[in-house]
Amino acid sequence: MTKNTLIGSALLAALAMTSAAAAQTAASPPVALGPAIPGLCVLSINQAISTSTVGKYVGERMNQIVAQVKAELSPEDTAIATDGRALQAKRGTLDAATFQTQAQALNARVNALREKADLRQREVQATEQKAINRIAQELDPIARDIYQQHRCSILVNKESVMIANPDMDLTSQAVTGLNARIQQFAFDREHLDTAQPAARR
Repeated sequence: MTKNTLIGSALLAALAMTSAAAAQTAASPPVALGPAIPGLCVLSINQAISTSTVGKYVGERMNQIVAQVKAELSPEDTAIATDGRALQAKRGTLDAATFQTQAQALNARVNALREKADLRQREVQATEQKAINRIAQELDPIARDIYQQHRCSILVNKESVMIANPDMDLTSQAVTGLNARIQQFAFDREHLDTAQPAARR
């Protein structure tokens, strides 16, 4: 994303709005609102993305990717745990040197699995960030158009204010525009372990 976009880096947290926060907002008592301020507009970036068709699609796709990662790591984790219990069970029948050798081998497997799990976690995070950045690219011109259509003097991210008159809230229009622009796009887990080695001198 370029620096002159209306949508800032807060988009990276667009899918992080929890149901608890939403429930808290819904349970808030009504307040007396002041008049709408001409030229002052607000837009909830989180809400625009999380309630849009493409935002929901990205959330579902990320759940699938996380499930794939768990399916990859779970069998190895189970095997290590099983072998660990078996080693402890026969500890009394092994001499110290043999037990130490087998324990070290088991620990090596544990460390390797931890490294793989950490890599997969970073890959999942990179995948989500890339997907959200894609939505950001689609949302930015929509926000610009809405800004101009309503002759806004300033467009504020709704997450940065406590309460605003709903007449100044342009989020629903942003969602409509985003739904019309894109519904889904294909993406898979990023692979951070496929970096090309440095060229030999």
